[in-house]
Amino acid sequence: MVGRVRDLVPDVERIAVLRANALGDFIFALPALEALRAGYPDAELVLIGAPWHAKLLAERPGPVDRVLVVPPAEGIREAGPDEPPPSAGTMADWLAAARRERFDLALQMHGGGGNSNPIVAGMGARITAGLRAEGAPELDRWLRYVFYQPEVFRYLEVAGLVGASPATVTPRLHVTPTDLAEARSVVGEPGRDHPRIALHPGASDPRRRWPAERFAEVADALAADGYEVFVTGTAQERDLADQVVAAARTPVRSLAGELSLGGLLGFYTDCAVVVANDTGPVHVAAAVGTPTVGIFWVGNLINCATPLRARHRPIGSWTIHCPECGVDCSRGIYPARPGAGDCAHRVSFVTDVPVVEVLEAITDLEV
Repeated sequence: MVGRVRDLVPDVERIAVLRANALGDFIFALPALEALRAGYPDAELVLIGAPWHAKLLAERPGPVDRVLVVPPAEGIREAGPDEPPPSAGTMADWLAAARRERFDLALQMHGGGGNSNPIVAGMGARITAGLRAEGAPELDRWLRYVFYQPEVFRYLEVAGLVGASPATVTPRLHVTPTDLAEARSVVGEPGRDHPRIALHPGASDPRRRWPAERFAEVADALAADGYEVFVTGTAQERDLADQVVAAARTPVRSLAGELSLGGLLGFYTDCAVVVANDTGPVHVAAAVGTPTVGIFWVGNLINCATPLRARHRPIGSWTIHCPECGVDCSRGIYPARPGAGDCAHRVSFVTDVPVVEVLEAITDLEV
């Protein structure tokens, strides 16, 4: 059944939602989870996710009641560094356990469905619903996966397949006293005279990374204006954060690898603004209520950037030709159009964003 808004399903006691991918991806799904919570206030809402979801959401207020960790599998999630590789029967055993949960609804908010729809269908829910790309298996109720669509609205439409109307279009993530305590134990209490600004130069895809020296120029300008500047990142991004620190002419402190995800939420709450590439932390910062300046490639600007402008300034790069080989990389999902559409190079596609635009955006936010 092709997607359209439906009536609420009667007699629903337990709902499963598969969303087991990265941090920003989870943030995009929060309004849909809020819609399900509002539409089915008495049902248990279970996120089918990764171990980090379970850790982040434990005892954290929000729409999710609990997390059921799905095993690593192709197209679902990769095994974490502390996880053993799954055995041949791991997913079959997990699905058998999931069927014993007796879910009434199982929703797929995990991409086009080629890998995820069989898992959702195998959970034995009374009604399945979700996204379906060309060639993916059908669910009971499905919505065609179209690549260019704002992610928040994509998943709200999935929630609408089971009658859940939007309660909000703005992702919100609750910050706990534990988050704040961790952040302040590492960084100290924020000062009134020198507001904090965080720069996040990392991103999993190098094409989404603004050059480290540009972040350093921003750091120098902000420090000259009296701001206390920090660089955030994961432990794996220490080298990149150190590049920013080394290129800056003024003292900048790197926090890469020093904070847990909860601690990062607490730290961003204490910041006047977060400047970041299109990656999870820029979406986390917005979700905890901190103003953001995000640097986006034009395609990601369509799908991932917040449409709100009172407290957020996404800045778009209009580079569509690979800086290395000149291929028009906007053609990859348009087979009827001429051009190769993709290449193997992984160089920055956002270098055309000038430092002055980022600084003007920060000033425009009146931080």
